[in-house]
This record gives sequence, C-alpha cells and structure tokens, in this order.
Amino acid sequence: MTLALALVVAGAPASESRAAEPDDPQSGDGPPTTLETVSVLGSRGQPRSVASSAVPIDIITAEEFRSQGATDALDQLRVLVPSFNVSTIPIDDAASLIRPANLRGLPPDNTLVLVNGKRFHRSAVITFLGHGLSDGSQGPDLSVFPSLALDQVEVLRDGAAAQYGSDAIAGVINFNLKRADHGGSFEVFTGQYYAGDGLTTQYSAQVGLPLTSRGFATLTAEWREADDTSRSVQRADAAADTAAGYPDVKDPAQIWGSPKVKDDLKFVANLGYTGDSVDLYLFGNYAKRRVDGGFYFRDPSARSGVYSNDGGQTLLVGDLTGAGGCPTIALRDGDGNLLPYSTVSAAAGAMPANCFSFLSMFPGGFTPRFGGDLEDSSVVAGIKGMWGDGWQWDLSGTYGRNNIDFFIYNTINASLGPDQPDGFRFNPGGNTQTETGFNFDVGKDVETSFLVQPLRLSAGAEWRKEEFEIKAGDGPSTAIGPLTDQGFALGSNGFNGFSPRTAGTFDRKNWAVYLDVEGQVTEQLQLAAAVRHEDYDDFGSTTKGKLTGRFDFTPAFAVRGAISTGFRAPTPGQANVSQISTVFAGTGLVDIATLPPTNPIAELKGARPLTPEESKNYSLGFVYNDGPWLVTLDGYRIEVDDRIALSTSFDLTDAERAALVASGNPEAASISSVTYFGNAFDTTTSGVDLVTSYQIEQWGGETTYSLALNWNRTEVDSYNADFVDEARVYKLENSLPKTKGYFSINHQRQVFHANLRLGYYGSWYEDHLDSGVISAADGGLPIYGDARLIVDAEVGWKFANGIYVNVGAQNLFDETPDKNPWSDIAGAEYPVHSPYGFAGGFWYVRAGWKF
Repeated sequence: MTLALALVVAGAPASESRAAEPDDPQSGDGPPTTLETVSVLGSRGQPRSVASSAVPIDIITAEEFRSQGATDALDQLRVLVPSFNVSTIPIDDAASLIRPANLRGLPPDNTLVLVNGKRFHRSAVITFLGHGLSDGSQGPDLSVFPSLALDQVEVLRDGAAAQYGSDAIAGVINFNLKRADHGGSFEVFTGQYYAGDGLTTQYSAQVGLPLTSRGFATLTAEWREADDTSRSVQRADAAADTAAGYPDVKDPAQIWGSPKVKDDLKFVANLGYTGDSVDLYLFGNYAKRRVDGGFYFRDPSARSGVYSNDGGQTLLVGDLTGAGGCPTIALRDGDGNLLPYSTVSAAAGAMPANCFSFLSMFPGGFTPRFGGDLEDSSVVAGIKGMWGDGWQWDLSGTYGRNNIDFFIYNTINASLGPDQPDGFRFNPGGNTQTETGFNFDVGKDVETSFLVQPLRLSAGAEWRKEEFEIKAGDGPSTAIGPLTDQGFALGSNGFNGFSPRTAGTFDRKNWAVYLDVEGQVTEQLQLAAAVRHEDYDDFGSTTKGKLTGRFDFTPAFAVRGAISTGFRAPTPGQANVSQISTVFAGTGLVDIATLPPTNPIAELKGARPLTPEESKNYSLGFVYNDGPWLVTLDGYRIEVDDRIALSTSFDLTDAERAALVASGNPEAASISSVTYFGNAFDTTTSGVDLVTSYQIEQWGGETTYSLALNWNRTEVDSYNADFVDEARVYKLENSLPKTKGYFSINHQRQVFHANLRLGYYGSWYEDHLDSGVISAADGGLPIYGDARLIVDAEVGWKFANGIYVNVGAQNLFDETPDKNPWSDIAGAEYPVHSPYGFAGGFWYVRAGWKF
C-alpha cells in the first residue's frame, strides 16, 4: 500500500520526537498550519512539508480540524478544504444516512481514504439518489472517526491510483491517529441551531497508556446525539387536503432537514511497540449509530398504488374476498376540484364489507419515516523491520466491515390491504461491505554516482478481497399481497425490502504489484516515478503509472508538476445490487427499480457488464516559501473515461411489465421504470487551487492569516444519450459551486485564542426534486443559487490546570439560501442541496480538561 506512510505514522514509539506535535486535544491552541508539519502522501520517500512536496497536499492539524462547530468529519472537511464538497441530504434514501462527499468535483468513490497510511474500507451504502453527481457511488463513511483521535488529516489533491490503487482518481485523504503513552483528556460539546432545533450533545475522552517503556496505546471514545431539524413549509397538496376536510393532515406534512442521530458511538485504538529488531503496530475503530429521517408525504387524494391509480380522479378500492360489488368513488368533481372529505368518506363508509380503501386507515395520508442502524469496524495489524544492508520491510493485514440494517415505519405494504404489521413498521433488510487485505512492502535508499542524494527505491505486493452482501427484508417488506393484481403497490412503501431472490453475497479478489523510485537528480531537480499492475478476477488487469517532478529555482521558489494514469474498479455492490425506491418524478411519486447491469430487464434497456473507469491526471504549479509567507498555486486537469453511474430511468410498458411478472419477477407489477449501473460518459475536470498562509507576531501574540481558494469546472465530453439525458449532464456540470474558498485569521495569546473564518461559496444549480428537466417551461424545477459568504467565529481560553473552554458560532450571521421558488410542491422552504446547508446559524460551547 504505502511503505513510507506505514513507517512514519503507524508504529513509531510514543517518545519519538517529531518536527511538529499537533496532538493537543484542545482546539485553537496553536496556529492552523505550521510549515514543519510533514506528510509522505504521494511519495514513498522521506516525509515532506507542504512547501517541499512535489504534489499539492493540505495538512490539517488537530487544532484546526476541531476549531469549529461541526462535529461530523464530513462537515469539518467541507469548511477547511475548498475542493471538498458535501451537502445536507434530507430525503434521498440511504444517502441521507451516509452522505456522499465530492473532492475536486468527482464522485465519493473517486477519493481513496487511508488511516495511518492503510486503505480504509468503503461503506455498505450505495447512493441511489445523489443529485446527479453522486448517483450510484459507493464511497467510504468518513463520519466514523472521533475528531479527538486525529493527529492530523492530510488531503492529497492529485491522482494517485498508480501508487495506492483503485479509487484514487480525485485524490487521497489520510487520517493520522494520535499516538501518546501518557495523559489524556475529557471533553463536552453542546450546540444548537439559531432556529432552536438540532440540539447536539457530544462527550469525548482519550487516554494514553505506556506499553512498557517502548510502546504506547492511545484510546479514544466519543458519544453523540443530534436532534433532527426542519426547514419546511406546508405542501400545496396537503393544504388542499386540509381545506377539503381531510382529517389528521400534519402541518408541515413533510420534513426537510437533517435526520435524527441517536447513540452515535465511536471508538478508536492506536497501539505501537518498538522492539530490538522489529516494530509492531495495531490500530482500528468501532462505530455505531442510528439515523432516523423522513420521506415524501403520501397524499390521501392522489398517491398512486395506495389511494388512487388514475391521477386522483377516483379512490383506489380493493376487493378483499373477490365477492365484487365494490363501487367507484370520485375524489374530484368534473372540474378537477377535490370533493369534500365528508362526501368521499361517506361513500367509502357505505361500501360492502369486502371492499377496502386506505382512507379507513390513514384518512390524512402518511409520511414514512426511514432510517438505519449503522455499524462500522476495522483492524490493521503489522510488523516491520530492517533487512541486511538497509532494506526496510513492512508486512500488514487489514480487515474492515461496514453494515447497515434499514428500517421504515409509519408506512404500509399496500398490497396487503388491512393486514399490516404491528406499528406499521418494516425491516427491509440491509447491506454489508467487507474488505480484507494483505500488504508487503520493501524499501531501500541506494547510493548512486549520478544523484546528489540516495535513490529511494520502494516496491510491494498487495492482495485484497471485497465482499458486498444483500440481506433480505422481512416478509411484510417484500410481500406481494393479495391486492397486487388490483393495482395496489407491493412491498414497504417508500423503500421496498430486498427480495430473497436477489439477496446474497458477491465478492471480488484482486492482487497488485507496484514499484516506486524517487531521486534528487541535482540540488534543484527532484524526479519520481511509480508504476502499478493490478489484476481483478472479474474484469482482468490494468497497469498505471505516474511521473512527478519539482525544480527549485531558488530556496524560496519552486515549480512542481505531475502526470499520471488511473482507474477505478466497479464495486461488487454496483455490479449486483437490486433495489426498488420511491422518487419524485415531476408530477408525483413513482417506484423505480435499480437493477444489476446483467439483469435481463436491464439488458433489455441496453445495460452491459461494467468495466473500470480510466483516468488521466495532469497538474502544474509553483511554491513560494519565504519566512512567514507560504504560497502554493496548482492547476490540474482530470480526464475520466467510462464513468460509472446510474442510468436515467427507463419506463416500462404494460406489456413489458406483464412479461416480467410472467417470467418470475413478481415485484415488477408495481414498477414504473428501471435504472441500472453503466459506463456511459466521459468528463474533463479542470481547476486551480490557491493556498497561502502568513504568520506574524501581532497584538501581543502570534497571528496566522490563511487563504485557500479552489476554482473547479467539470465538462461532459461525450455521453450515451440513451443512458444519460441533458438534464443529468447539466447537473454534472453545474450542481457544485465553481469557486469555493476561505480566509481565516487565527490569533493565539497566552491563555486566549480567537479564530475568524470567512467561507465563500460561489453560485450553484439545483434540479429541485430531481425533476429531470432543465427548463421550468418544460416542467422542470430549476434553482440557481447565489454566492454566499459564511462567517464562522470562535474564542477560547486554556488554563494552566488543563481546563479549556471554547465558545463559537458556525454561520455566525445566520445565512441561508434564497427561498425555494417551488416550495409548495414538496414543502422545502430552501433548496435542499445548498453547498453550505440550509439550516442557518449554529452556536456551540466546547469545554474540557487535559491531564
């Protein structure tokens, strides 16, 4: 995997001296970045600072990572890394449980995540609904790490698949864990949105223990709960139902906001031991949480498959016994106006006993609640040492598992009629992602006559196995009830259970060999090359390479650049998952089936077996480092061919639906359309990163000024019009801000510190409710969000006895996007994919004791 990373961060003794020691758990007690802080991301040579690296790297110290109100690692990175984007995901199936994040405008699974330099497993959640850009992605869950456990976070903003393997197209994020053999800390955090909701409470603790005089064991635990939020208004259809006398219609009928997070427990252990001849290391994590959110409102006067199947003209009535005699009951008059509920309910109440409608069970409609119990665990164990004449070696094994069990309640399986489970609660099944790997790395510094420094030679081999399990849902969540052939929707409404026919475990094995060389050709010129060959048992092999170079014109000014090829292998989940989801389709809710590309139904619509994404990365930049000034400017270009994503939806005809049912696919009876994974378009992403810092003695202390800006643009070069439509292309190119950045001031004086951060988010686009049409005139729901400046502020005190207190506000001036012009359709007060959120200001207090 990464020999140098493992050697530097995985097993060093706790007493080892370092150039920088950013392991203070207190936020804000130092400048956000020090020039001595080092990383070996992107290299297997000696660790380098940001200023001396041949590739662009962000190094975020523990202090800076925690000097803010966000408690989720995703939101913490969003604020600090301009090219990293993540938004609130209110109603998007499993994406609301593990939010997709984008580095440099690419999908979540185009970014490789490491912990202590070792590959971290991806999550079990596949993002079926990802606002276009992330549709179909399966990235890692970054929220499982307690921030107190982190020493520093390194973000390599450069393609690195030739060094680290699949997924590293956009870059690499490495979480370095603290290593301490003594002391500890305890901390309490609480905060709430200005609107009075979203109360968050968090308790964190850490202890460092000696493993004899040669080792350390650093243990960190965190527990958190966060209330849900709501930025909702009443839907027009729900208001019309209320006006017509329908009882028990909630106001608002549908909630747009962050889901409720309960019992969010995280634990991380990092252990190391230095022996006489070998060093040992062991680290891992365990995390679990319950996330509970909302879904779309089911309108009692219109919802297809439940209340009406003709657009809300007549009530859907089922015959429970086949005795017949069930009447046709009008819901609207000849002008399309809703009839009073009293009229409709009187007619429904007069039906024969064998006739049934859901007005008797949910007369005011219903809004399903959807969530999941998530569990994540991993362990990495390794041993390393020296051979003979300076050969370093490192042998390690990794195991990671991410599991999610879904639940949905306050909903029905309409095909079952009145025979619903207790509490209207269903268990639709779940997914498990398991990854196992072994690495063996060797490295040596080789003296040569033609280099001014020894040639750094590194090589290694890797074997990995990746498994994706689909767990079948319970009987009621998958049942094809007696009313199915009368037009009632089958399965748990909103999120159908995974069918026993499609459940199972799907795996893939691969092995890789790789070679890196790095040398200082002259005192000014540094060159490096990497090559990696990887073989997969399902689609074959690939060989990728990378060249990097740096030329120092003066001690203060250097030019650097890189060119590389990369790839991302389709995951077993993307190749095999089947799922039925309910989505908003312009005029109402419809059920869409996501099918494997090898499924006969998908093949009928043009699906083909998945192949890897292929990429080319180019970067060129300069570094200026003189005294208190550090300036880096890097341009990049990322070309990705055969990108893997979910297709647009393909409507099923009545004949196709009947043929599918007859051929053994009974769930097709209520499916409106199908979608599948495929390689269908090519993109080019171009951008520029500017990162600067300036340190000065000022105001009786030390002040650091930092500026970081990213300009990023993605263009779809070609696409299969039968797979991806123009609306999807427009979202890919315009949904993220093209310009994003921040300017921060950090002041430290004796026991006091103050942080001020101004975050800028450029204009952006939202296809509201994924209507699939760009123009409002053609039925689309476009939203063009304006640029915003978001201000964060924090002040704090650290006392000699170890007690510290920080008080701050995220989004100090309570900025929100402009109001949603389509809010009456589904009740969202603001655009729901705003890049800076839509909940407004958040105040917080962090207090702790370091001992």
